[in-house]
Amino acid sequence: IKNNKFFTLLNATGLSLGIAGLVFAILYWNDEQSYNAWNPEKDNIFQMSNLITADGMIWANNVAPVGQYIKEIPEIEQICYLNTWYGEDIIEYNGKKGKTKVVDSQSSFFSFFPFQFISGSIQTALKDNTSIALSEEAAQKLFGSEEALGKQVKYDGKNLVVRGVYRIPGKSSYAPAAVTNMIDTRLKGDADQWGNYSYGLLLKLKDPSQIDLVKQQIVNILIERRSKQFADKEGVTLDEFIKKNGKPTIFLEPLATARLHSIVDGYPEGHGNYQFLLIMAGLSLLILILSIVNYVNLATANAIKRAKEVGVRKILGASKANIVKQFIFETVIMTIFSILLALVIVELALPYYNDFLSKTLVIHSSQFYLQLTAIFIIVLIVAGIFPAIYVSNFETLKVLKGNFTRSKSGIWVRNSMLIVQFAIASFFITGSYIVYQQVNYMSNKDLGLHGEQVIEIEYRRPQDEDPKLIYSRYLTIKQELQKINGVQGVSAGAFSLGNNDNSSSSFNYNGGIDIQGQNMGIDFEMLDMLQVKMAKGRQLMQKYSSDTIDAVLINEVSMKMMNEKDPLNKIIDWNSRKLKVVGVVKDFHLTGPQSEIPPMIFFHFKTIDWMAYNLNKVYVKVNPHDMEGTIAAIDKYWTTKVDTEYPLNYSFVDKNYARTYAGYIKQRNLFSLLNLVVILIALFGLFALASYSIQRKMKEIAIRKTLGAATKVLLTELSKQYIVFCVAGFFIAALPAWFLLDKWLDNFAFRIQVSLAPFIVGFTLLLFLTLAVVLSRAYIATRVNVLKYLKYE
Repeated sequence: IKNNKFFTLLNATGLSLGIAGLVFAILYWNDEQSYNAWNPEKDNIFQMSNLITADGMIWANNVAPVGQYIKEIPEIEQICYLNTWYGEDIIEYNGKKGKTKVVDSQSSFFSFFPFQFISGSIQTALKDNTSIALSEEAAQKLFGSEEALGKQVKYDGKNLVVRGVYRIPGKSSYAPAAVTNMIDTRLKGDADQWGNYSYGLLLKLKDPSQIDLVKQQIVNILIERRSKQFADKEGVTLDEFIKKNGKPTIFLEPLATARLHSIVDGYPEGHGNYQFLLIMAGLSLLILILSIVNYVNLATANAIKRAKEVGVRKILGASKANIVKQFIFETVIMTIFSILLALVIVELALPYYNDFLSKTLVIHSSQFYLQLTAIFIIVLIVAGIFPAIYVSNFETLKVLKGNFTRSKSGIWVRNSMLIVQFAIASFFITGSYIVYQQVNYMSNKDLGLHGEQVIEIEYRRPQDEDPKLIYSRYLTIKQELQKINGVQGVSAGAFSLGNNDNSSSSFNYNGGIDIQGQNMGIDFEMLDMLQVKMAKGRQLMQKYSSDTIDAVLINEVSMKMMNEKDPLNKIIDWNSRKLKVVGVVKDFHLTGPQSEIPPMIFFHFKTIDWMAYNLNKVYVKVNPHDMEGTIAAIDKYWTTKVDTEYPLNYSFVDKNYARTYAGYIKQRNLFSLLNLVVILIALFGLFALASYSIQRKMKEIAIRKTLGAATKVLLTELSKQYIVFCVAGFFIAALPAWFLLDKWLDNFAFRIQVSLAPFIVGFTLLLFLTLAVVLSRAYIATRVNVLKYLKYE
């Protein structure tokens, strides 16, 4: 180590980068695996989801009336209806207000999520619909040092009593700042609505092994209570209805594995990206393997320089075990140094990594230190024992005679490992280019609309209003906004662009085709504002009275599913309403360019009046020349006349879409960063190995130069083996790179096709870097004074 400081530094840097990459992956893995681990009920709790359409649409929502029958199943201990999202509204106490993440649930919530109660108890926290339980943080913000228990707060226009303050013990799929018990009122209102999937439903089983029996009993309930009712409405037998629509299909997914393995996103804390987690782990392992291979290769190459040292020690009586112990001890020192350097790298980069993952990871936990110890042992075994045994097997006489360097012993091992290094580097370079191409494709894809000047404003409307009053209040807001200088248009939609939180209902065409479409409640001018084009017919217009009675628009996807080339003036059956198609909207992306475009049906708010309950977004088109001043004026009006309790919350529509694939942009950036790390490690190894290899051939180079060999010939001879290794490594990596990246691209509804370009670029770049390193070292070797190496001959 002391006599080879530069190459030791290269070796340690490469190894530390590999270990740092694995540490990052471990931190991410530990965090995702920790979700719900604290919950003693996690293995008994199951979330119920439903297959809605034959093409695979699954919802984590359920109908209200099924619960009264499910709770009679003997194998079920308890059920809990609750929202699958957080309501974000203001909780007020003595003039102090705070926007809070609230989940509305039945009283059994804390039996499913037994948080630690600081005040109150699990049994009484949600005893009636006037109760609210607060998290420790929320109670602190509202009450400060006051006792929260028994205090009255105002939420959603109602006075509620704080009957519990809790602390969440760890990562949880439900981590609300407040829990209310007002959902029973809604459940009673929907007690006969077998087609309204609006509620999350959790089941607690007495014995999780009975899950198949429970599923079958629930399916039987749905057939008897739901399918039979719908069959009667259609005037067909139950068998005929099931033959046409199929039996109900439900899914019961355990809470224990919900975070990473749920087939549907049914929890407000979302679900983890298991594929990305595996990608992170896989890439990190590849980098560590590259680092260890690099270390072993350099260690065995460097051993040649120490061959005489080993020979002398053997002559002086050192045993093979002594030699092995010495080299393992050196590896221990190197590995400890590399781990410490890796931890420094992780600590410095952790804020950026947390921002990348939107997490708050830390490197302090007993589990992490055990894993770090395991890394140390594995690296020591793999990187230490092989070089130690290799060196200890040197033949003493051959070494002392100076003939060792001409031996072929061990060279094939180093060459094989060098090919592995080239293969890993090829995989990363090619993969990084393919990821870049896909993300670039999404960034530049035509969305079918233009939202650069359109802002989406979150409209916190009063609850429980009549839908006609909701729409009337919106019209007043629209008229006032249109008076502001710089406002070019105002409209509204019962959906959120670039978001999955949209309403969906089934409509029937021609008595036989059922289509599960996105409900696109809109105001006039909405499509014009977004510059959405029409494929056929016309838009909804104020001058036609029928456009607020029974006229609708559909998109091109719906038209194709209807198998109708000209759907204009055709009648569809939507929730028992006969509606007439007056136009076909050209397809545009609703949730982002990575997702499929769903079938859509557009109608005015007055046509389907209850759709006004989803009027949560107001869209305003602003003049780009004075955007800042216009938004400031909108802000002033909004906070003084519309919502005096909370600041204006808005975003640009085009930014909303960009956020839908922001995760993939992060994956691209991560892949590019890891690609750089891999190239650096590979170049470190190649630089050191080429230096050792050329150093061993210096006498041969000197003799050939004396005999008149040209520099060009010498450079060719010294570099050709590395070109062969580079080509071999590239071809080994090509097939896995194509297969794995093609699987990754299957995540996208709109994707590129893998072409030869990434492989050509990857190979060219790798070959260029290889030649740059090897030829630079070889050229320096050809410039030396030949007398230095021939004077003793």
